[in-house]
Amino acid sequence: MIQAHLAAALLAFALGALVLIRRKGTPTHRWLGRVWVLLMLFIAAGSFAIRELNAPYPSPIHLLSAWTIVSLTAGIYCIRKGRIRAHAGFMVGTFAGLAVAGGFALLPGRYIWRTLFG
Repeated sequence: MIQAHLAAALLAFALGALVLIRRKGTPTHRWLGRVWVLLMLFIAAGSFAIRELNAPYPSPIHLLSAWTIVSLTAGIYCIRKGRIRAHAGFMVGTFAGLAVAGGFALLPGRYIWRTLFG
């Protein structure tokens, strides 16, 4: 699960950056955005299957996963209601959360860091 989580997160980061720098409101933006949301939902929901070794319960980082699901849902709701600025805020915030979580996951000594470099 960790390998799938990592692969999806790397793809979501690249795709999210592309969505953010491209022109908004186009059919391509909507299509890429939908793919990005699905990737993010996979990452967030799948994270609940990843636990620290010997810990039967979720860690505090799983609060970010729960918030990601809420934020994505709110962003979709906002765009469907025509609230473009709110939609943009939720989506940019979710992308920033992905970047921050990825940064922490790649700190030396963490499992993903050891998997990639160690």
